[in-house]
Amino acid sequence: MKILTWLLAVLMTVAAVFFGLQIAASETGEVVVLHTTSAGEQFSTRLWVVDHDGAEWLRSGGGSASGWYGRLLAEPQVELERGSVRRRYLATAEPAMAGPINELMQAKYGWRDDVVAVLAGSRDDAVAIRLTPAD
Repeated sequence: MKILTWLLAVLMTVAAVFFGLQIAASETGEVVVLHTTSAGEQFSTRLWVVDHDGAEWLRSGGGSASGWYGRLLAEPQVELERGSVRRRYLATAEPAMAGPINELMQAKYGWRDDVVAVLAGSRDDAVAIRLTPAD
């Protein structure tokens, strides 16, 4: 019974370390707040952002895994808080830009991007999202 208790404690400690590491990685560096809507309800999601080719870019894991990404596809009029500025944008998924945006995210966020990739999965299905100012 002592061994089982010890193993359980070790597993819980490892899980807590991984969870803490993911939070530390995700919430450091520049983090923006994306505001999406669905059925009149607004949702806020904290994400990373990069600048490229005169636009701001986000990255989704693709598929239906991200609720914010599904809402963005259904209603591409979004708002983004970056620092103290909140602006409206038209969001456009551009899957062909995933490679360059992945590279820019890696360059900007470094070890954080590596940690999130290990814990959340590969970037193979990533989708780049261009934000074009709506005003």
